[in-house]
Amino acid sequence: MAHVHIASREATMPYLPPRRRTDAEVVAWVQDVVLRKATVWVAVGSDGEVVGYAAVEGDELDALYLLAGVRRQGIGTALLSAAKAHSPAGLTLAVFQKNTGARAFYARHGFTVVDSSDGSRNMENEPDLTMRWQPVTNSTRTDG
Repeated sequence: MAHVHIASREATMPYLPPRRRTDAEVVAWVQDVVLRKATVWVAVGSDGEVVGYAAVEGDELDALYLLAGVRRQGIGTALLSAAKAHSPAGLTLAVFQKNTGARAFYARHGFTVVDSSDGSRNMENEPDLTMRWQPVTNSTRTDG
């Protein structure tokens, strides 16, 4: 999972400042924080290696990362669907404003922007958005 996290961020977010944490620190964060506090789903490739993961804590989608080589194969959608099923009352997430690919992905899956920030609330100091998926509560059918 740590490898997926690092590789995905480096491949899809080249605008981010250099990492402050070493690989070993990211591994420790996954083991000591993510796996202990969040509900986690992993996607495993045909070779048995983790190719993606999603993590939900409370009603917040804390992470959804994929290796670049497996994007646009339905894996992210499957991970997001599991997260939505786990949190049927809705999900909130933070996404960098410059991460247009992720923003479009979440919008396609029913998330809308509910807040924005100048970057003061994240360690990268990168302007971000808060997005929210709220399920339909009547009999209206939706793809989200």
